[in-house]
Amino acid sequence: MSHIALENNVRDDDREFFARELDSFVPDRVYDAHAHIWNSDHGEQVVWEKGFPSDVGLDEYRQFIDVLHPSRPVSALFLSIPFDKDRRHETNEWVAKNVAQDPTCRGHFFIEPDDDPDWVRQEVRRLGLHGLKCYHLYADMSPTWEAEIPSYLPERLVKIAGDEGWTITLHMVKSRCVADPGNLHWIRHYCETYPNMKLILAHSARGFQPSHNIEGLPKLQGLDNLYFDTSSNCEPHAHEAIIRFFGHERLMYGSDFYLSHLRGRTFGANDSFVWAEENASIWNQKQLAFVPSLIGLEHLRSLKLACWSARLSDGAIEDIFWNNAARLFGVQ
Repeated sequence: MSHIALENNVRDDDREFFARELDSFVPDRVYDAHAHIWNSDHGEQVVWEKGFPSDVGLDEYRQFIDVLHPSRPVSALFLSIPFDKDRRHETNEWVAKNVAQDPTCRGHFFIEPDDDPDWVRQEVRRLGLHGLKCYHLYADMSPTWEAEIPSYLPERLVKIAGDEGWTITLHMVKSRCVADPGNLHWIRHYCETYPNMKLILAHSARGFQPSHNIEGLPKLQGLDNLYFDTSSNCEPHAHEAIIRFFGHERLMYGSDFYLSHLRGRTFGANDSFVWAEENASIWNQKQLAFVPSLIGLEHLRSLKLACWSARLSDGAIEDIFWNNAARLFGVQ
């Protein structure tokens, strides 16, 4: 990896942000339960255009992630990014290759809705991976942002995860997210029907509008196999709602690398949310103009505020940053 690419992405005020806001909060070791890696066989144009190297594996990831929590040992659950749908198999191979380098790391196999369940079972075993990753862009409908969960995570593949005891990372969609009746139905149905499957709702249940979490999460209580990663969600109340309704033991820190190393943050607004990226006019107000922080730093601060509001102990914070993921993923 190019050190130049990394150094150009990090500023003195990022380091000052961590020292001021986060150094006393982030524990001595970190398990990142939601991170992406890629290489040039995957159609890397998306990340290349944003200034990232064309190849990022375990070593490069650790070099990048050290910006967010310096000098902390980090292990991760890696999720592939199939930028090019025709190269999905290469993305899964790449994740497997990097996971094999460290027994504390894990990887999810990227699926398509039409995949044959027996083939998926065979491939996950062959590659030494640990579960499934789906994405709404593979749903056969438009717009995919309003896709029902089975259109990109069909039940026949959830059943295989139940048979094998795998985890599944789900980035759900629909405008009201976890407050949507369809999403609530399918999450409860999958968790109750396949109790050996563990379902991880990404982005703190995609609660970028935290009122959706406050409304919807109580309707999912009682599901012992439902978990959450915090990835890239910058709204403290989204995390706090999970802690209140499910306990801190179900919540896992996730960076959402590479998004963590872009600048900006999410804001809940009306009954939805906005992504304020680096070039958004919001950062250039009359009273104060500044360049936004890294999303990963804003996200960590939101998690700090949620833990403070919930009055969590140091031990509970260590659970969120390591122990919960280590238990779920069987890391010794």
